[in-house]
Amino acid sequence: MVDSTDITEKTEQQLQALSEALESGTLHHAKGMLNALHPAEIAHLLESLPSHERLVIWPLVSKDLEAEVLINLGDEIRHGLIKDMSPEQLVEVAEDLEVDDSADFVQSLPDSVIDQVLHSLDSQHRKMLESVLSFPEDSAGGMMNTDTITVRPEVTLDVVLRYLRLLGDIPKPTDHLIVVDRDNRYLGILALSELLINEPENTVEDIMDDQVTAIPSDMEDNDVAMVFEDLDLISAPVVDGNNMLLGRITVDDVVDVIREEADHSVLSMAGLNDEEDLFSPVLPSSRRRAIWLGINLITAFMASWVVSNFETTLERVVTVAILMNVVASMGGIAGSQTITLVIRSMALGQFARNNRWWVFNKEVMVGLFNGLIWAVVVALIATFWFDDYSVGLVIAAALIINLIFAAASGVAIPIILKKLHIDPAIAGSVILTTITDIVGLLAFLGLATIFLL
Repeated sequence: MVDSTDITEKTEQQLQALSEALESGTLHHAKGMLNALHPAEIAHLLESLPSHERLVIWPLVSKDLEAEVLINLGDEIRHGLIKDMSPEQLVEVAEDLEVDDSADFVQSLPDSVIDQVLHSLDSQHRKMLESVLSFPEDSAGGMMNTDTITVRPEVTLDVVLRYLRLLGDIPKPTDHLIVVDRDNRYLGILALSELLINEPENTVEDIMDDQVTAIPSDMEDNDVAMVFEDLDLISAPVVDGNNMLLGRITVDDVVDVIREEADHSVLSMAGLNDEEDLFSPVLPSSRRRAIWLGINLITAFMASWVVSNFETTLERVVTVAILMNVVASMGGIAGSQTITLVIRSMALGQFARNNRWWVFNKEVMVGLFNGLIWAVVVALIATFWFDDYSVGLVIAAALIINLIFAAASGVAIPIILKKLHIDPAIAGSVILTTITDIVGLLAFLGLATIFLL
């Protein structure tokens, strides 16, 4: 069993060895170590190096491994490495990759060289590549590979076995063959396990599974990932609107989609770009983050404006100034819990029109229940701290109000943003924080003005 700690330690040791080789000038040692690794491991090491060291290490990578290493790199780092490569080198990389990976690679190239690279490919490779490039990158068609093995329903299993032996090389991973008619229309699949255990004189039609639905080429990549997860698929055929076979999707591409979606969710909540490099130059990194900081500054000023309207209350009741952040903070945390749950449910397809009100009511009740519990705790603390039960009652009431609003907002905000075609993972947290801050401060300061002055 592979332990994540062991992998981390191994990477750190490899990075240390590379750094020592660079410092001592023994690049031949670094070259030997690099080219003994899997391309994905080399890519991970390159992503873990500052850009100036990366440019020294990259030429040491074997030409045979370049293509696989490049496709495993993030877009930003890949751009930095290929900008100095000639069109001929880029063509070699594109030809060494599987069609789906080749399509991803070509789409990441500068516009000025894409046509040149495409026209330099052999006609068969170019035709397959253009068929994938004709689909959106985040669709099943954009994910698929064209390396399918097809059989006809009327042939015997003996013929199929002899055909596979003649091919000699089977695309990885292959768990089934795809059954099509003479017009290349999808009919079903023939599992390799069934092919091996059944009598050779049986026909494909006798044992094929015609109940396996193919994936439409226009299905979004996240939905494809859900299908693979739900049905435990290793590969799946892709068809067009007329049920004509176009290609297949394999589980390795689905894993990439799941990882990218997870990265997107985590980074976008902090206002970071999906492909941001840890070792990016200062100015580009600063520019990307400045916009998010600016938006946050606006929301902070909005909360400050609310506070400024209660100057008299703050001057006369000092305890209010001490406690007001408690209400806003509790609302922010409660709202974040709800909005995170809702966004995740949206991504999994669990949050639909038919259950929205149920979820809304449930989350509001959770907010009310937690509000009542923590209101009692906060009220007791405030009462004993300031020896004034009225302060405890005011902050308790404000806390209940804010936690209810936070829960309601955590459900409503993703729904509204989705209708406006805005990614809730990107904008949801900022809007939620603004609402919980303003509602919490308004509730606490407003109640304090009414009951404590």
